[in-house]
Amino acid sequence: MSSKKDSELPAKSPTGFSRRGFIGRVGIGGGALGTGLLENEAIAAPPAVAGPGAVPITLTLNGKPVKVTVEPRVTLVDALRNYLDMTGAKRVCDRGTCGACTVIMAGKTVYACSILAVDAVGKNIETIEGLATGNALHPISRAFVDNDGQQCGYCTPGFVMACKGFIDEHPNPTEADVNHGLGGNLCRCGTYMGIRKAVLQAAKEMKGGKSNG
Repeated sequence: MSSKKDSELPAKSPTGFSRRGFIGRVGIGGGALGTGLLENEAIAAPPAVAGPGAVPITLTLNGKPVKVTVEPRVTLVDALRNYLDMTGAKRVCDRGTCGACTVIMAGKTVYACSILAVDAVGKNIETIEGLATGNALHPISRAFVDNDGQQCGYCTPGFVMACKGFIDEHPNPTEADVNHGLGGNLCRCGTYMGIRKAVLQAAKEMKGGKSNG
């Protein structure tokens, strides 16, 4: 039985394999596995960003010009929320189906998740932040409170803006008109009955409208 010490063993075996080399590779390999890298593998540089960079634009929000610098791919709802700190419009489905991001642009209700911010330049954009006058609620907002038209409140800003756009075009709505006119907004809490009553109430107060419901 051999009694040679490790220091007396040859550095390499005839096959090119050595204990010290093996232990050294195991130590390096263990660290590499922890970082997802193999020995001597270089960290890949991140790929260059393709496409145009950010550009300065001016949006007209609630009648006032606001300057912002965004990439052309940024949607209007993301520009409002992430760049201008106007968080009333919500990004929920991001597919133009739920209505939580509804704003009024150039007099028409639109899904802000489906509009590029650069395409909104030159058009007045109305958001829920611009409805109140000081501490006085807009008639639609007040009607939502009076008729319990909100529960969790997440969809409420989009509904309020959809209601305003609807009443602006239909100042004397019937309940059937309301059902059809607000079909593009969804409420997970199911407060549709209160919302319908809120629209009919607000229509009486806005622009001399009178409800026929």
